[in-house]
Amino acid sequence: MTPHRLLLSAAIPVLIALSAMPASAETLKVVASFTVLADVVKQVGGEHVKVTSLVGPNGDPHEFEPSPADAKNLNAAQLTFVSGEGLEGWMDRLITASGYKGKPVTVSEGINVSTMEEDGEKITDPHVWNSPVNVKIWVANIEKALSSADPTDAAAFKANAEKYTKTLDELNAYAHAKFDKVADDRRKVLTSHDAFGYFGREYNVSFLAPLGLSTESEASAADVAKLIEQIKGEHVKAYFFENSNDPRLVKQVAKATGAEPGGELYVESLSDAKGPAPTYEKMFKYNVDQLAAAMAKSS
Repeated sequence: MTPHRLLLSAAIPVLIALSAMPASAETLKVVASFTVLADVVKQVGGEHVKVTSLVGPNGDPHEFEPSPADAKNLNAAQLTFVSGEGLEGWMDRLITASGYKGKPVTVSEGINVSTMEEDGEKITDPHVWNSPVNVKIWVANIEKALSSADPTDAAAFKANAEKYTKTLDELNAYAHAKFDKVADDRRKVLTSHDAFGYFGREYNVSFLAPLGLSTESEASAADVAKLIEQIKGEHVKAYFFENSNDPRLVKQVAKATGAEPGGELYVESLSDAKGPAPTYEKMFKYNVDQLAAAMAKSS
């Protein structure tokens, strides 16, 4: 047998083995509405997804103005995820402008949402992710949608989802360990807008804010005056501003009340890779640590 034939015959079993292997699915092109959601989709999708976030790091998902590049990314997506509950008011316009034919997956479906009165209107609090208990429902919805779009990699999505759900349970336990030992009357802080309702519900922390559920709303002089009185009456000692919106109003309220700066919180946007909150896990822990430190200082 010539060396040429010898090489060929040795290669045949390898080629047969390769052709018998199941074809790996292509990487899914996925779009998520904002960075927090994009990170959770990445955790579940792993190497089988390429995730693009429409709202970038440190961006405000309430006041987001989509660009032509966002329309292009959406049009190319095989799967799109939104949080829902009124957060992405701009999404329908973007879908129309982009010519996207799919229907976005609403990951907050199944969460026990809170509603509140704002300007005489009953509205849903969309900031569900500030409790990791809610993010577990996100994970289940994301896994289901990814597995449906890419059945070949369903086992990987399931394993990733189970692993990340354990991480979320650990984050919840971490926060309870920090806050459960703080006296109830010390669990009060001032923030820019009402984005911590679910966090407050889970860990019994009171958040007071001059703005409502959306940063697009404007606080009236009467609302601000009322809030200042409440903060003085309830002896709120610390204030925080948020990475994704204007801190001037909360600083004005703090100045009038004597509340001390507690730092910056990451509420509806991750930081960039160099910041303290480049993933949901790091963002949540960072917020817990900042809040717990401010409460310890005021006790």
